[in-house]
Amino acid sequence: MLTLEQIESAILQLSPNEYQKLLEWFADLDYQRWDEQLEKDIADGKLEAFAQEAIAEFETGNCRAI
Repeated sequence: MLTLEQIESAILQLSPNEYQKLLEWFADLDYQRWDEQLEKDIADGKLEAFAQEAIAEFETGNCRAI
């Protein structure tokens, strides 16, 4: 496996086009992992309190159109 320093060095050697592709790939990977974590948190009930709070705020009319 490459070290972080080796990866950093390789990135600095990329052409602008390759660098852009890497950025896009990394952003997609980050979004995918964020989605997976969110789905896990939802399944584990970690967001239930936030959902209930939002529903209560909505039901009392404490909201605004966006």
